[in-house]
Amino acid sequence: MSDLVSAWAEQIRGAAASGTPLCIEGGGTKRFLGREAQGEVLNVAAHAGVVSYEPTELVVTARGGTPLADLEAVLAEQNQFLAFEPPHFGAGATLAGCVAAGLSGPRRASAGAVRDFMLGVKIVDGRGEVMSFGGQVMKNVAGYDVSRLIAGSLGTLGIILEVSLKVLPRPVAEQTLRFQLSESEAIDRFNEWGGQPLPVSASAWADGALTLRLSGAEAAVSAACSRLGGDALDEQAAPMFWQSLREQQGDFFADSADMPLWRLSVPSVAEPLQLAGRQLIEWGGAQRWLISDAPADEIRARAAALGGHASLFRGGDRSSDVFTPLAAPLLTIHRRLKAAFDPAGILNPGRLYQGI
Repeated sequence: MSDLVSAWAEQIRGAAASGTPLCIEGGGTKRFLGREAQGEVLNVAAHAGVVSYEPTELVVTARGGTPLADLEAVLAEQNQFLAFEPPHFGAGATLAGCVAAGLSGPRRASAGAVRDFMLGVKIVDGRGEVMSFGGQVMKNVAGYDVSRLIAGSLGTLGIILEVSLKVLPRPVAEQTLRFQLSESEAIDRFNEWGGQPLPVSASAWADGALTLRLSGAEAAVSAACSRLGGDALDEQAAPMFWQSLREQQGDFFADSADMPLWRLSVPSVAEPLQLAGRQLIEWGGAQRWLISDAPADEIRARAAALGGHASLFRGGDRSSDVFTPLAAPLLTIHRRLKAAFDPAGILNPGRLYQGI
């Protein structure tokens, strides 16, 4: 155990003994996510660096404070990448923050979420104990898969010291197409294409324009382009569009600066939201961003009626429920997990839900 990790463990033990809340933070680029952070800030960005990387095995292990941009640069040297395209939301984004936030970018619907690429994790829990879970291969779990549990936990279960991830080779070819379609037409088209053997790697609709990315072998991408038609974006505009979408830097998200931004997860075939505000659709219709000052109950009720749920992603009132309130059985499971990893309840208390 390094001196730095030993110091953190000692600080956690002291905080647990005194009941002092700790706010675990790395680069702070996702500070807006979840409920209001509480407690004394414990910055963990200094624990950085790639521990091991085996390009032929498609596995990388890095410390939690490793800048996400640095890790991606190392992978790019071998023409590999994090296929779930994690958003950075700032130059200080770290690997631990990426995992703790559990966010994935435009490629999530085709490649999978961050938790799907988790192989192993090392943490310091709320007792100040260093614990390791998983390993560096896919079939390494017997029993509860704690590595995936850590994804999206927002620092409520421990400090993420190291992460082992599966990586993938970059696609040989990519092409982005654009179509002028209404919202309902776009939803129909998303699902029509989703049922066909097309190399779709990302999709988005906003303001009457559907944008589709195709990735894979040259022949497959070329054939799909000929079949689908549409207007092709040039080699500079296409990657800029998807990066802008990933980082929420485009015109749509700029308009959300003074308004609550909602993230709705619904079945891809769900009909239009029919809620006041502006909307952007991703992931083949399954993720819908909504800029609206409509009441939270109204938005959540509509999402539930469509078979999904809604979370307040950015802005609005973060002192109350940000994520959809859990049913009693799920809330009990969350509380038991919190008690198992952080019995004193000092790590990012209340960041996910009240009392957790």
